[in-house]
Amino acid sequence: MGNTADKKIITIEPVTRLEGEAKISIHLNDDGNVENAYFQTVELRGFEKFCQGRPVEEMPRIVTRVCGVCPGPHHTASGKAVDAVYNVAIPPAARMIREVFYLAHILHSHIAHFYVLAGPDFVVGPDADPTTRNILGVIEKLGLDIGKEVIKHRGFSQRIQEIIAGKATHGVCNLPGGVSKPLTAEHRAEIEHMARSLLEFCKFSITLADDVLINNHRNRELILNDTYAHKTYYAGTVDENNHVNFYDGTVRVVTPEGKEYVRFSPGDYLDHIAEHVEPWSYLKFPYLKNVGWNGFTEGVESGIYRVNSLARLNAADGLATPLAHEAYEKMYDALGGKPSHYTLAFNYARVVEMMHAAERLVELAGDKEILDDNVRTIPTATPSEGVGSVEAPRGTLYHHYWTDENGMVEKVNLLVATGQNNGPMNLSIAKAAGNLIKNFDVKQGLLNMVEMAFRAYDPCLACATHMLPGRMPLEVTIFDSRKNLFKTLKR
Repeated sequence: MGNTADKKIITIEPVTRLEGEAKISIHLNDDGNVENAYFQTVELRGFEKFCQGRPVEEMPRIVTRVCGVCPGPHHTASGKAVDAVYNVAIPPAARMIREVFYLAHILHSHIAHFYVLAGPDFVVGPDADPTTRNILGVIEKLGLDIGKEVIKHRGFSQRIQEIIAGKATHGVCNLPGGVSKPLTAEHRAEIEHMARSLLEFCKFSITLADDVLINNHRNRELILNDTYAHKTYYAGTVDENNHVNFYDGTVRVVTPEGKEYVRFSPGDYLDHIAEHVEPWSYLKFPYLKNVGWNGFTEGVESGIYRVNSLARLNAADGLATPLAHEAYEKMYDALGGKPSHYTLAFNYARVVEMMHAAERLVELAGDKEILDDNVRTIPTATPSEGVGSVEAPRGTLYHHYWTDENGMVEKVNLLVATGQNNGPMNLSIAKAAGNLIKNFDVKQGLLNMVEMAFRAYDPCLACATHMLPGRMPLEVTIFDSRKNLFKTLKR
């Protein structure tokens, strides 16, 4: 293990717990310590190009296929962008239906990440045998009944999306100016029943997160470990009261100290966000334009910023629903104050957001105005340009379309959450690798411990590069100071 001439390839199973295709390259100095580490996305971009020449009203249907994990955010952001292209305001009932659909997506995504993707590292343990460090290991630890509840409530979230958009995955309901159909009284009652059950499940999930992440001494020390901490800017969508809003609002950016840096409408995102390019990744590196790109550094002088669950909570002053806000305050007490820079705390923040989504879902499902038959305003304006955005489970998502006067798409820009977290993920991997690898000693548990540094971001690399490979072969390549290959670890 410690010999620089060692070219042995180590295969580690099972496959990693996130979506996409990536490679990690770690470079060592003469002493066998980490000089640098790179998170390389090796998928090719595609959707922005082949959407050109399409009628813009087809975009909400097309972009659901960007990813099987994130069809809901792309469909919703696209629907809002098309509304903006036609300069049309949708009826109140249509807005409510869209938000119900979207809250259900937030819930099914966060449930999957907390219990299936991140859960094994904390419930079973980061150093556990890979054969048990998975959802089956979680069920073995927590009990079969809890496993059934996870499946049941993720199914409820999918069923709500199916009711509104026709399918649980790749569903379509958004049209220019509204949605395709009103909600029936029978479906409203079914959604309300499932929403109330989801709320009870989220109460249980908060208790579980307290027990597993906060009250467990080993996991608490892991979360609060400097290995997984970075002082960055944070961005998220908020309402007029600076409360998190997944569906609509303005984007608020706060400094590493938690002070408001800038606040802007989603349509003005290009005034505030630029993209840096590195030759070793197909995924760009967005940064705050007015701070500037200063390399892979953290702090107030670095334009790197973070999005996603913890970033949203850091950028906001609270949550608009009572139980979620109570959990929000308790979380920051446990983390030692706000803002929190601990990357692994993204996992706890997701459960807080689950509570908010469920509470809001109950509110909307119980509102009789959602049954109004008026769910579409027919556009009359000449199409031109429009931006739509939502808070995807993984962070702020922007869809930007330019069309000709006939509504044919001329240009598309998709700025996705995982892309915005690309710089931070590289920071996280470099720091974790630097703390784990010493004197050419590459331990068997390296891959999972490094994975934890970016798994907390819940990256979706197919969204980020707009391609669907359907698999996630992760490769770690380690080079010595003379750039000779020292070791390769593969998934």
